[in-house]
Amino acid sequence: MSEIYSIGEALIDFIPSVTDSDLKDVPSFKRVMGGAPANVAMTVSKLGGNSHFISKLGRDAFGDHITEQLEQYGVDTTYLLKTDEANTGLAFVSLKKDGQRDFSFYRKPSADMLLNETEVKDIPFQKGDLIHFCSVDLIEAPVKYAHKQVIEDAIRRGAIISFDPNVRLPLWPDEASCQEAIQSFLPLADIVKVSDEELTFITGIEDEQAALQSLFKDRVKLVIYTKGKDGAVLLTQDFSVSHHGFKVEAIDTTGAGDAFIGSFLYQIATLELLSELTKETARDLLTFSNAFAALTTTKHGAVESLPTIEATKTFVSEQN
Repeated sequence: MSEIYSIGEALIDFIPSVTDSDLKDVPSFKRVMGGAPANVAMTVSKLGGNSHFISKLGRDAFGDHITEQLEQYGVDTTYLLKTDEANTGLAFVSLKKDGQRDFSFYRKPSADMLLNETEVKDIPFQKGDLIHFCSVDLIEAPVKYAHKQVIEDAIRRGAIISFDPNVRLPLWPDEASCQEAIQSFLPLADIVKVSDEELTFITGIEDEQAALQSLFKDRVKLVIYTKGKDGAVLLTQDFSVSHHGFKVEAIDTTGAGDAFIGSFLYQIATLELLSELTKETARDLLTFSNAFAALTTTKHGAVESLPTIEATKTFVSEQN
C-alpha cells in the first residue's frame, strides 16, 4: 500500500454543548481535535493506511494534545514541527439542528501558517505515494510556499496529488484572494474534490456540468463532486459514476467531507495505478466513502465519529 501524506492545518475545534444556537449564545464547549488535513490523516490511519502529517503546531498544551491524538491513531509525526512564535489554531463551532455549522477562527497567525519551505525539503516521497492538501493554508504566509515545495517535490518523484479546497472564507482577506489561490494550485492536482456549496465559487461558472468539466486542467484526472446528504459524483475524462447517498440522522457534519476524501484516498492507495481505475471500481470506492462519511455525521466530532471499516461495510450491506 502507498504512503499517504497530508499537509496543512491542525487545530482545536470547540464543539458547542447545545445545538440550534448562535455562537454568541453557546454556554459551553467541548475540545476536540480538528483541521481538515489532520482529519484526513487520522481517517487514513484509522482505516489502516500508512499516514503521515506535515504541519507546525504551537509549543503549547493544545499542540501537545494534537500530537498525542495523531500518534494515538498511528499517524507518523516525523514532519510535525513545533514553534514558540505562534499558538496552535483554535476554531469555535456552532451547530444547527440539521448538523450544519458556523465557525469563528483564532489564527492571526497560528503556528501552521509559519511552516516554511526549507522545513519540508527532502521528504522521501516515492512513486505512487499520495499527497493531500486543502486551501486554508494557501493564504499568503510561509506555509503557502511550504505547500508548493512539497507538491513540486512529490510530482517530480511520481506521487499522486489530491486537493480538497474546503473553502473557509472567514480566514481570507477577501473572496478574490481565496479564488486566486485555489485556481493557482488546482492544475497541480491529480484528484480534486469539490462540494456543491463551493463549485460555483471556485470555478465562476453557474452551470453545474460546465463547472465540473472546467476543473479538468493540466494534471487533473479525477474529480469528486460531493453533495452532502444527496451523495456524490465521481468524474474522469472517460466516465462518471454517482451515488445517491445514505439516509442517516445527522447530528454533526463537522469533518464529514474530510472523512469522505480520507477514506477515498485510503482506497486509492490500494490500487496499482490511478490511471487504471475502472468504472466498476470507481463505483465501489464511491459507495464506501459515501457510507463512511454518512456514519461520521451520526456522532459528534470530526475524529471521534470515525467508523471502522467493518462498521462501514456492515452499514452498506444493510442498505442494499
